[in-house]
Amino acid sequence: MDQTLPTHARAVIIGGGIVGCSVAYHLAKLGWGEIVLVEQGQLSCGTTWHAAGLVGQLRAHQNLTRLIRYSCELYENLEAETGQATGWKRCGSLVIARTDDRMTLLKRTAAMARAHGVEAEVISAADAGRLWPMMRTDDLIGGVWIPGDGKVNPSDVTQALAKGARAGGVNIFERVKVTGVNIANGAVTGVATDSGDIDCDIVVNCAGQWGRQVGRMCGVSVPLYSAEHMYIVTKEIDGVTADLPVLRDPDGYIYFKEEVGGLVMGGFEPEAKPWGMDGIPDGFEFTLLDEDWDQFEILMTNALIRVPALETAEVRQLVNGPECFTPDTNFILGEAPELRNFFIAAGMNSMGIATAGGAGKALAEWIDAGEPTMDLWPVDIRRFAPFNADEAWLAARVGEAVGKHYAMHWPNLEMESARPLRRSPLYRHLKRAGACFGSKMGWERANWFAPDGVEPRVEYSFGRQNWFPYVAEEHRCAREAVAIFDQTSFSKFLLQGRDAEAVLQNLCANDVAVEAGRIVYTGMLNGRGGYESDFTVTRLAEDAYFIVSGSAQTTRDADWIRRHIADGTSAVLTDVTSAIAVIGVMGPRSRELLGSVSGADLDNDAFPFGACREIGIGYATLRAHRITYVGELGWELYVPVEFAVAVYTALIEAGADFGLRLAGYYAIDSLRMEKGYRAWGADVTPDYTPYEAGLGFAVKLDKGVDFIGREALLRQKDAGITRRLVQFTLEDEDAIAFGRELILRDGEAVGEVTSAAYGHTLGRAVAMGYVKNPDGLAGREFIETGRYQIDIAGERIGATAHLRPPYDPKGERIRA
Repeated sequence: MDQTLPTHARAVIIGGGIVGCSVAYHLAKLGWGEIVLVEQGQLSCGTTWHAAGLVGQLRAHQNLTRLIRYSCELYENLEAETGQATGWKRCGSLVIARTDDRMTLLKRTAAMARAHGVEAEVISAADAGRLWPMMRTDDLIGGVWIPGDGKVNPSDVTQALAKGARAGGVNIFERVKVTGVNIANGAVTGVATDSGDIDCDIVVNCAGQWGRQVGRMCGVSVPLYSAEHMYIVTKEIDGVTADLPVLRDPDGYIYFKEEVGGLVMGGFEPEAKPWGMDGIPDGFEFTLLDEDWDQFEILMTNALIRVPALETAEVRQLVNGPECFTPDTNFILGEAPELRNFFIAAGMNSMGIATAGGAGKALAEWIDAGEPTMDLWPVDIRRFAPFNADEAWLAARVGEAVGKHYAMHWPNLEMESARPLRRSPLYRHLKRAGACFGSKMGWERANWFAPDGVEPRVEYSFGRQNWFPYVAEEHRCAREAVAIFDQTSFSKFLLQGRDAEAVLQNLCANDVAVEAGRIVYTGMLNGRGGYESDFTVTRLAEDAYFIVSGSAQTTRDADWIRRHIADGTSAVLTDVTSAIAVIGVMGPRSRELLGSVSGADLDNDAFPFGACREIGIGYATLRAHRITYVGELGWELYVPVEFAVAVYTALIEAGADFGLRLAGYYAIDSLRMEKGYRAWGADVTPDYTPYEAGLGFAVKLDKGVDFIGREALLRQKDAGITRRLVQFTLEDEDAIAFGRELILRDGEAVGEVTSAAYGHTLGRAVAMGYVKNPDGLAGREFIETGRYQIDIAGERIGATAHLRPPYDPKGERIRA
């Protein structure tokens, strides 16, 4: 341990677990000096020391898989670099299926692995038994073998990272407790500790279970919560060999790994036990909780079914160590939107050992570059809002979140706990009308509507789920008559001030210097030319703009815009999301319906596409935006919340004459897929540029103002693109795609489906995904000369590629 606590540092890292040591190690590798790591106890205490040490590479998001693949490489080479053993062993892992549905999921996983560059093989139950001879297999359907997975000793890896960090100049202090975070002008200036203050430029919160507490010291919301996590350690068992793979039996909620000739067996029970509701006790370092065999019973019962030898094995210990979890089971990474230069890496969801290497590298690069160097949206702290850190809400959610680790990952799966949280003013009306709600950014949103006599509940499957025929009717109504959508959950902002135009011109790729009343669709790009967000900008006045983006992006978009409003600039951003309801009126008869309840002139000449007008409906005054996300004539009505019910009621009462129907977000997804409208976070992300996404029309390189990402776009325009977003229609009309499926061109893997839905107008599934040319440019000839297939759970379905939307409202429905 280093002896003298400095009074100044470039960066202070709080927490000496595996994650904190990884961040320190990687900052040093980037050439940073004056790095201090402080740990209130000893290195690896808290959670790291009692972690099981499993390292499984595959995650649903490609970049998260890349992070763990890097972890594997790092752990494999750390001993040679530092001389400190890590216990790394590339033993492979085996995931087994007891049911046909689980086997379907594993086949989808294997195809996704190929898209992510991870070796994975679908195997029979008999082959699984040969890899794991002690396992009962007569009740299994099959499994997936991933030979590149492994295991480590968590404490040893932590010490190796710390040794490597010290070699890079990092100063590590144990038994130093942070008592406060010092702030000035909205940024950190240092930390206070029980051994003295340290002035610094950067603070990194890697405090694990204490991460929420550290965040509170400086007004930063860190939504994580502890839960008990248990496993048993046995003495030696005959037949257990050192090269035994890690075994996961998710239908039984359990995992196994070899340890000193015996087995470690643990898991994730469907309903976990939250812990630490009253705070974490002082001195809780290398400490365990009391054994709870009642809570562990469901895991033990399933383990005895899978490995009968456990019946006579001697259990050395039942380990009950708390770990921290997040509301959506993904960890937390990034700079806090509330406080500049305060970064977080915490809430690892029992996957901290696997992810620590890559997460530490990614956060170090983020700190060094000033923005993420890759798409990290699934783990970005800005996916949450302050209400997500509410203690009561977290306590209600975390029990379910832990259980989701080994639950069936059905398409469209929704969390059910801690709901409802946020409700639009139309919520009760939609509920009475049969709405089946999903949740996004805390909002209850109608996904579909059940007819009379049908329970509004999803029956999950990998085929046509029970809502399929009802969404088909909603879809057809929007295409042929008129439908109403409650879109209140949109993120909505006002940007006001004499410099508002200049701020947006710097942020936006499109030209927003338009006259009042015009709507502009634009991307907001990063320095690499990738999408930080996409949204519509409506000019309300010379000094005022109204911005509308996706429901999940509220915190992220506000943070990005605010951090690019320079000191002294006359521009203020206000989040007005909760003040304004949004009612989408979409379909060929939408003009007739609105005309029946409003005296406004809605003709095309008076109210063209891309225009915003103030209109009246009943006694309410509102703004109508002629814009669509479904590919039909329509308006989005922006209504003050106090008038929303009255406007909704007027539309419903008048709608019978026009064939009006309520519709939900599943219909929106189906409609937008046919028309080729992109969704941020799936089809457009920080890793993809407008040219790759086929959205070059929304880029104005010559608008006379430089903007973020422009130089990257100029370089790409000169060089050409090597990947391109392509639409696909599946040749098998009964096939269902949900996203993340493998795309093959002439039998070779070239990409992954980013989003998919069944196109009820087209009569077949529609998908989008990026096709990459490994040998050159992804031009029209390359795209159009390939023979394409989409791998759906191991079955390769023929697909037709489209560079223009396959749905044409004028009548041409499938384009070659």
